[in-house]
Amino acid sequence: DVQLQASGGGLVEAGGSLRLSCAVSGFTADNYTIAWFRQVPGMGREGVALFSRTENRKIYLDDWAGRFTISSDNAKNTVYLQMNNLQPDDTAVYYCAAAGGSISWPSEDLYDYWAQGTQVTVSS
Repeated sequence: DVQLQASGGGLVEAGGSLRLSCAVSGFTADNYTIAWFRQVPGMGREGVALFSRTENRKIYLDDWAGRFTISSDNAKNTVYLQMNNLQPDDTAVYYCAAAGGSISWPSEDLYDYWAQGTQVTVSS
């Protein structure tokens, strides 16, 4: 079975950094996509970025002012989201999700597998 585990959240002050990790297991071929989403109360899940293992391709929903970087360690089947210069508006539950095949946009309905969220809280 495909399983995802998200970790790395925490409480930081504005301007601080966190690196989130998404450990992936269960895919039998290197043909899948991992995406990061975040969700705040009263809002739907917002796509942040994705990594296509199929194409070794990274896509960001926007430029995030250069603050967020997605990367992967393919040997470890782990995808990371490095978040720098965090701001209070970044406070959310962050999720990673997976889909078989190559997905070109982090649309929530395209992903079949979801990790438990990891809380990121940024204080002023």
